[in-house]
Amino acid sequence: MYLAQCAIKGQVHYFIRESVWDGNCFKSRQLLSLGTNPGDYIVYPGGNAYYIDQAVEDRLDSLGCPAEADDLEDLFRPFMKPRIRRLVESFRDRAKAREKRLGLKPEEEHRLRTKTAEFDKRRIHYLRSGRMDQGRIGRMPLQLYKWLCGKSRDEIEQCFMRMECRLKASELKIYTYVIFNLQRFFTESFAKTIPQGLNQEEVEKYFLKGICSLNSDPSFWAGEEVGSSLHPYLIRYLIMFFDYEYGPDTFWRDYIRDFMNARRSWGPLQRKSTMTYKEASDIFGVTEVALKKMTKRGIVRLYRRMAQKLHPDKGGSHEKFIQLTEAYHDLLKKRVKTTVRFTRR
Repeated sequence: MYLAQCAIKGQVHYFIRESVWDGNCFKSRQLLSLGTNPGDYIVYPGGNAYYIDQAVEDRLDSLGCPAEADDLEDLFRPFMKPRIRRLVESFRDRAKAREKRLGLKPEEEHRLRTKTAEFDKRRIHYLRSGRMDQGRIGRMPLQLYKWLCGKSRDEIEQCFMRMECRLKASELKIYTYVIFNLQRFFTESFAKTIPQGLNQEEVEKYFLKGICSLNSDPSFWAGEEVGSSLHPYLIRYLIMFFDYEYGPDTFWRDYIRDFMNARRSWGPLQRKSTMTYKEASDIFGVTEVALKKMTKRGIVRLYRRMAQKLHPDKGGSHEKFIQLTEAYHDLLKKRVKTTVRFTRR
């Protein structure tokens, strides 16, 4: 079940639809019209409370499509009052994150390897990476395509429409250049990085040929009506290509990103050692001289012995146990630095 939008007489109307398997492919089925403002179906009884109008659930139940409360909330969440949406979205995002970590089923993996359209792959690659060069598309993990499973072409296109709203105006024409893979028609070395340097009449010719070819591809539009005119879902790409200009910083943006990533060391911030031997000796209950003479093995044994006494499960203090652990790690760091210094000498 998903929320779809469609322009009718200059106004955006919203509908609840679902993807249904008909034995050959997934098709879209319209369930309920929500008009121009789905927020009208959200009821606020007071405070931070809210619920979806019972009329929505009754209509879905009458169609044999009962919906879980969480699923309905996901559909209507973009239209909630901003204050309440901020309160609830973190909880829902955590649940979605757990779902994303689940692996692919064998049938899903097979379908994604054999049935995923190249046009969808190119769109996902750019929306995920922002890169014009599609050379790495073959190395993208299948997990990134998982959301395509179990959806009709209509639902997939609705998802892409929402994701494309995040693109900047300077990216729109570049985006269409990339997803229609226009660079393959040119031999110039800069075709992958500076499309504005190409013969634009040739670029337009290949773009129109590509969009017409996609429009008439029955495998891509499986479950959708394919007529003689351009499909409504492709009209937005005509607008992106002809109504916008190439961004001025495409090449340099990619160059700077690659330069920074090649020289960036990834990892958590290291906490600086701030504990002195005097402080550590008070925590471990031994003298400073004894601590300085201890080997790494001796420090580990001392820590384990003290941990048995101070651990909260053994009746010790939580704060003292944390101090003990911090002192232990600081002593190990000091021991490593001292060993390295003497080794170099």
